[in-house]
Amino acid sequence: MNILLTGGAGFIGRWVTKRLLDDGHQVWVLDDFSNGSRENVQEFQQHRGFKEMVVGDIKDESLLTRLFASHSFDICYHLGASINVQDSIDDPRTTFNNDTVGTFNIMEQCRKHQVKVVFMSTCMVYDRCTDEEGITELHPTKPASPYAGSKIAAENMVLSYYYAYNLPVVVIRPFNTYGPFQKTGGEGGVVAIFINNKLAGKDLNIYGEGTQTRDLLYVDDCARFVVEAGYSDSVNGHIVNAGLGRDISVNDLAKLVVGDASRIKHVPHIHPQSEIQKLLCNYSKAKDLLGWEPKVTLEEGISRTEEWIRTGYLI
Repeated sequence: MNILLTGGAGFIGRWVTKRLLDDGHQVWVLDDFSNGSRENVQEFQQHRGFKEMVVGDIKDESLLTRLFASHSFDICYHLGASINVQDSIDDPRTTFNNDTVGTFNIMEQCRKHQVKVVFMSTCMVYDRCTDEEGITELHPTKPASPYAGSKIAAENMVLSYYYAYNLPVVVIRPFNTYGPFQKTGGEGGVVAIFINNKLAGKDLNIYGEGTQTRDLLYVDDCARFVVEAGYSDSVNGHIVNAGLGRDISVNDLAKLVVGDASRIKHVPHIHPQSEIQKLLCNYSKAKDLLGWEPKVTLEEGISRTEEWIRTGYLI
């Protein structure tokens, strides 16, 4: 198939690019490198299925018009977005324009050209988990940050194109994804930051009390979920979760990573109002509709990620 992947030079996007190429598709990546980097897709540039690295912005309607008119896309995997919670609190306009208005621009092109849309949302749209069954797609949402609010707005717009225009769409909500190629600095994920600090001999800083829990999904499992959501008609018109189905407190995660409690420090929370105290995924819908379930345990995923960081980002 001919596939457009927005945000394909980002962390998860890099793994989705790899899987689509491995599956034999022709892939066009659209990215402005605001979150991603050219290095993430460098290894694919010579692949015969990698058609073009389009450097551009999803808010650029003339670029999108030319791109969709020039290629007959079968699927658009829309991962391009502003993804940082704190950035959205500091500058909500940028996040809204990228995540909501940008998504509208993509939807309009996909409507005109009858292209299926896989829209990458986030578990951050949910209210805290209240039981051990985990968060299903029917769980209440709570936009505790402008990032979550922008994603919920975009989700609803994406689904409206399914109902109003019969356009095949699916909204996917992966839980906290981690693994090789994730940034290890301030904008990275908690696993990558903890491992990087461990290897650098630094303390592991935890915001707040550290009792908040996360459901951590290894990136290769996440990419497999993303890609298969595009292949299947069974999820059209649906919202679908993906996660490990196991949560861990940030305190216990830090101990798992570093092993030495004396290197773990607690610091004041920078955005306590946007913290979700408990995140635990119920992925039974993905299992029922896609036959998907995670394959990589948390311990194995952490080991793979540490090996990647330790060896200087070679994989």
